[in-house]
Amino acid sequence: MEDALDLGQLDRTLARQVTPGQWEKMLSCIQCGTCTASCPAAHAMDISPRKMWRMVQLGLEDEVLHSKAMWYCSLCYQCQVRCPRGIPLTDTITRLKELAIERGMAQSKESVAFYRAFNDVVRRYGHMREVEFMVRFFLLGNPLSAFGYMKLGLTLMARGKAFPELPKVGGEGRLDKLFRRVAELEAER
Repeated sequence: MEDALDLGQLDRTLARQVTPGQWEKMLSCIQCGTCTASCPAAHAMDISPRKMWRMVQLGLEDEVLHSKAMWYCSLCYQCQVRCPRGIPLTDTITRLKELAIERGMAQSKESVAFYRAFNDVVRRYGHMREVEFMVRFFLLGNPLSAFGYMKLGLTLMARGKAFPELPKVGGEGRLDKLFRRVAELEAER
């Protein structure tokens, strides 16, 4: 007979790292699958969101951080809004991405470039500015790959869907104060 899983011996380190102050909520996940059913990118992930949360609960850090699943998350918040336990799933995904980058475990250079460019633009303006995002993304990743998107860019501009905005030079971004305050609060923990 196999030994039963001793819940007292599980490694809670990963849950504590990715859901600081709310890690007990992560452990309350009942594996209902609502997160996976709500995720528009679940079909493309190597592990489903439900399985990823279970792996976090079990402390399977290497397996989670080497997964490609978190990089497909578009931060739409569908999983978090619909979670019957109120688990901060989207916020947890963001922290998992940060951990993977910090530890050099990100699956692709493009994923890291996308994540950093997205965060930089939203942090600076408080909303997405697509043209600046794309410029930052290509500069952080592979600048030559931008040529493959030229036709799409020209089509979008011709249809009035993408107009370059001049980037803000110097000064503070709209969300810089908020990000600084969050960093201060996290440092106090």
